Amino acid sequence: MPKKRRLAAAITLVCALTAWAAPGTAFAEPAPAPSPSGPSAPQTGGPRTLEEVSRQIDDLYRQAAVATDAYNLAEEQTKAQSEQIVKLAQEMVKGREKIKRLKDQAGATARMQYRNGGLPPGAQLMLSGDPDGFLNGADLLRQGQQATQGLLGELNRTQADLTAYSKDATAQWKNLEANRVKKEAAKKDINDKIAAAEKIQADLKEQERQRLAELERKKEFDAQTAWLSTGVLKAISTSASEQGKKAVKFATDQIGKRYVWGAAGPDTFDCSGLTSQAWIAAGRGIPRTSQEQWAQLPHVAVKDMRPGDLIIYFADATHVGMYIGDGAIVHSPRPGRTVTITGAGSMPILGVVRPDKP
Repeated sequence: MPKKRRLAAAITLVCALTAWAAPGTAFAEPAPAPSPSGPSAPQTGGPRTLEEVSRQIDDLYRQAAVATDAYNLAEEQTKAQSEQIVKLAQEMVKGREKIKRLKDQAGATARMQYRNGGLPPGAQLMLSGDPDGFLNGADLLRQGQQATQGLLGELNRTQADLTAYSKDATAQWKNLEANRVKKEAAKKDINDKIAAAEKIQADLKEQERQRLAELERKKEFDAQTAWLSTGVLKAISTSASEQGKKAVKFATDQIGKRYVWGAAGPDTFDCSGLTSQAWIAAGRGIPRTSQEQWAQLPHVAVKDMRPGDLIIYFADATHVGMYIGDGAIVHSPRPGRTVTITGAGSMPILGVVRPDKP
């Protein structure tokens, strides 16, 4: 299906499912869960009800999200440190070339003195027997001495710069290695948590998996309904800035693409990969991770948000979605899911940030 038709269909669905609370809610009530014909969870010593299974899976994916933010931050820091090391290496090359040039100049001065019998220039002038030449030469001598002092001073400064560059490069290499270790630890943690969540789901019977999906939809629906019942949409703006419109278009054009942790397009995204790339496409670079987006971007009140703003979720700022209007967000939810539209209030809101706020 072409992107425009897919987007239109998705937004139509969001707008159509509005009969339960206030205009614009992104959900319809899920169908009642059928009665189970067997046990409600695998008998493996783990959770014994589907509600407990759901909570455990959510917790595992939340832990994976925390680790994903740590991985993404370490990745960004690694890139920045690698770029800094390259710059330092370039400066060190320039510094060595400059030192060679200065030493060549100093060597030329020393060779000239040797050719003059090793006498200092001042002594040579005194022995010349030419008073006028002595006066003129004395002035030139002072200029030469100043130039020599300047040469030696520049040589010392360049050598000091090289020493500083070397120390900085060593520190950056240590930071680079530390971040590599952090990335590997976060990567293992992510994979372990995702594998554990997937195993729990794989151990369920088909009917139990269906009921689990219904429980998740009902949980999101209830949260969205409660959020809308506060009347929050009455004050929220429906108009976006020009950059906000571009960001929304980019994000909604990605609907249907798979979630992959650490991914920032073009074919797969994690939650902050989607929002950061959307705003880059709109001409505004923003931090890569949801936690850094929350920490560095200007905050706005929920009642003042507009399409294109980013809603940060959970107390630890480990999920982010883009508000698109009518009480809905576009986001990349979690492993096994795709970029989709859902209710802005379907998860606990920490706050809202605006990338293009002056």
